[in-house]
Amino acid sequence: METLTAFILCGGKSSQVQSEKGLVLFRKKPFIEHIIGAILPVTQKIVLITESKEYDYLVYPKIPDVIADKGPLGGIYTALLQSETEFNLILSCDIPLISTELLKELLSKHTEEAGITVFASESRMHPLIGIYSRIMIPFIKKAIDTNELKVMDLLEGIPHQIINLEESETFHLSRINSADELDDLNVNLS
Repeated sequence: METLTAFILCGGKSSQVQSEKGLVLFRKKPFIEHIIGAILPVTQKIVLITESKEYDYLVYPKIPDVIADKGPLGGIYTALLQSETEFNLILSCDIPLISTELLKELLSKHTEEAGITVFASESRMHPLIGIYSRIMIPFIKKAIDTNELKVMDLLEGIPHQIINLEESETFHLSRINSADELDDLNVNLS
């Protein structure tokens, strides 16, 4: 695959964890640093979608949403508009267990015909860990214009590819949205 840009959707403050989600500490490091560590062996081109100054300590470019308050879909739209590469790795900022191995699997199984490639297991799909092509821009813009902001709804209407994982592998795709989920994660890994 040609050069790839990785975009991390930093979202906003989580009401559940009372701080920027990407800066929640896990094993003494913010989530975002775990994610960047997983991305670096795959691509050096990393951009954060955020307007929070709290991420300024990181050396990577930061860009705010071009259309505010449209959730993850707005972040994906911003990423694709700004990207200089056809294919883009889109990741949410709340997946501290994501591994380079899983990202490499995503990249190796992605076919260029697919506008979007995401992981799924029997229990759920993971649309915020995926490869998104710039050809998706008009589809995403239409969804934003009509306020249909669920990424899952977008996937249903366009050509996409699903990479199925065993249920046991999906643990590493877990999104951490609350203090309780973070506690559970620490317990499960100890």
